[in-house]
Amino acid sequence: MNHGRESGDEAVVIHAERIDVLAARIHERLPNVEDQTPAWLSVVGWVAIAVVSVAAAIILWQTGIGTAIRVAIGWLPRKKVSDAELAAGMLDPNDPEDAREYVAARRASDPEFDAAWRRLKKGKKHAPDPG
Repeated sequence: MNHGRESGDEAVVIHAERIDVLAARIHERLPNVEDQTPAWLSVVGWVAIAVVSVAAAIILWQTGIGTAIRVAIGWLPRKKVSDAELAAGMLDPNDPEDAREYVAARRASDPEFDAAWRRLKKGKKHAPDPG
């Protein structure tokens, strides 16, 4: 190889020879090279997995699929189970519970139901008589 000698520039020749030596050493050093993932890229990967997981959970709850999954595996909240027991007791002719007790228990256990009940009752009192 002439290593850039035909250009006549000594700097070109020096750099060309250096490049040739470095290129020849690549085969010696190549077996020691390891593929390493940067630490920041690992963190970005874990953050992406966390964001996707949270987004999936939100989508499941908002679409109602999460509730269907909970029912399918039998994971029912205590309030819902006690509400179902009250409703079953109200419909059972052998139980002395009636509709008033059911509504009172629902209002006591669920603040949102109580607020809706009060709003409904308040609206009926002030509504004009259609007759």
